[in-house]
Amino acid sequence: MINSFLSLNLAFTVVVFISTLFLFVGIFYSRKKVSLNTYLVSDRNEGVFSLSATLIASSLGAWILFGPPTAATWGGFGSVIGYALGTAFPMILLIFFGKKIRLLLPKGKSLTELVLKKFGKNLFKLIFSLMIFYLFIFLCAEVTAISKLIYYISGLNIWISASIILFFTLTYVLFGGLKATIRSDRIQFVIIVLLFFYLIFSVFLQNNNNLNLNIFQENFLKFDSKSLISSFQFGFVFFIAVAATNLFHQGNWQRVYAAKNDKILVKSLLISFFIIFLIVLFMGVTGTISKLNGLKFNEDLAFFTIILNKNDILVSLIILIFSLCLTISTVDTLLNSISSLTIVHSKDFFNFKYLTNKKLSNIVLILLSIVCLIIALYQFSVLYLFLLADLLCCACVYVIFKG
Repeated sequence: MINSFLSLNLAFTVVVFISTLFLFVGIFYSRKKVSLNTYLVSDRNEGVFSLSATLIASSLGAWILFGPPTAATWGGFGSVIGYALGTAFPMILLIFFGKKIRLLLPKGKSLTELVLKKFGKNLFKLIFSLMIFYLFIFLCAEVTAISKLIYYISGLNIWISASIILFFTLTYVLFGGLKATIRSDRIQFVIIVLLFFYLIFSVFLQNNNNLNLNIFQENFLKFDSKSLISSFQFGFVFFIAVAATNLFHQGNWQRVYAAKNDKILVKSLLISFFIIFLIVLFMGVTGTISKLNGLKFNEDLAFFTIILNKNDILVSLIILIFSLCLTISTVDTLLNSISSLTIVHSKDFFNFKYLTNKKLSNIVLILLSIVCLIIALYQFSVLYLFLLADLLCCACVYVIFKG
C-alpha cells in the first residue's frame, strides 16, 4: 500500500543525503590507520556522553516504529509496558554482568571469549552461531522496516532504499569499525532525541488527525480483570523475550569494553535505561491509541495512521529523517558486531589459513549484506522476525549467564 505523503524524488534525495552525511562522518574518523583495538573496542576510552549516546542510538532502530505499536494491537497496554521494559532492562543487567566480565577478562572484546574459556568449544560454537544469527535477523528486520516505511510514505522502490542504506553504512563500518560507529551514533542520538520530542508534540498537542486522546481513561474503566491479566501476560512474554535476546547482542558487549572505567559504564547504562524505556513506551502507546480509536490499518503501520497526514509534509519529512537516523545507527552497530565476532574468533570457528582476520570479516559482512537485501525484498513482519531470534536466545540465556 502506497500513500503519497512525500514525493518519490524528495524521499530519494533525503535517503541519499542522510546516508551520505553519516558516510562522511564515519570516513572522517577512519581517515587515519585504525588499529584493531580501535576497530573492536574504540580504544577502551569512551566517556559518559559518548557511551550513553551510542548505547541508546544502537538499541533503538526503525523497529521501534513497527514492533511496539504492533505489540500493542496484539496484547494491549500491558504488552507495551513489557516491550519497553524488555528493551531497556538489559542496560540494568549489563551493570552487573558488564562489570563482572570486565573483571574476568580485562582485555576481552566479546561475551563469546568468556563462553569459550568457561564452557569449551562445543557450547562456544553454539553461542557464537546463535549470536551471529540474532545479529543477522536484527539486520534484516531493520532494513525491512526502513524500506517498508519509505515505500509506504513515498512509493520509493524497496530495493533502492535498502541498497543505499546498506552500501553507505557498510562502507564506513569496513574502514572505521566501532570508533566510526560511536562517533556517528553521537550525532544520530542528538537528532533522534530532538525529533522524538517533535513527534510527541505532533501526536499529543497538534493532533492533526483529531484522535480521541482520552481513550485510555475511557477504556480502562471498561476492562475486566481477565482482559488486564491477559494484556500483562503478553507484556511478560515480550519482556522475557526482548531482555534475554539483548544479552546476546555483541554491540552491547563491545560498548561494555569501550567504557573508560566502571563508573562511566554504570552511569551510561542507567541513563540509557531511562531514555530507551520512555521512547519505546511512547511508541507502543501510539499503537494502543490507533486501536482504541478504531482506525483501520495494517498492524505493522499502527503508528503511522495516527501521525501521518497528507496535508502536513513537514511531519512526513521528520518521520523519514527520524527513521533513517534510527536505522543507520543500528545497522552500523549490527555490521560492526558481526565483523568483531568474526575477527575475534576467526581461528576458533573458521580457521582459514590464507585469509587475515580482517579480510575474512569483510567477506562475511559483504555476503550477509547481500542476503539481507534479498530478504528485505520479501517484507516479512518486523515483529515476527524479532520473535524468531528471541525464541532461540531465550533457550540459552539461563545456562550461559548462570554459568
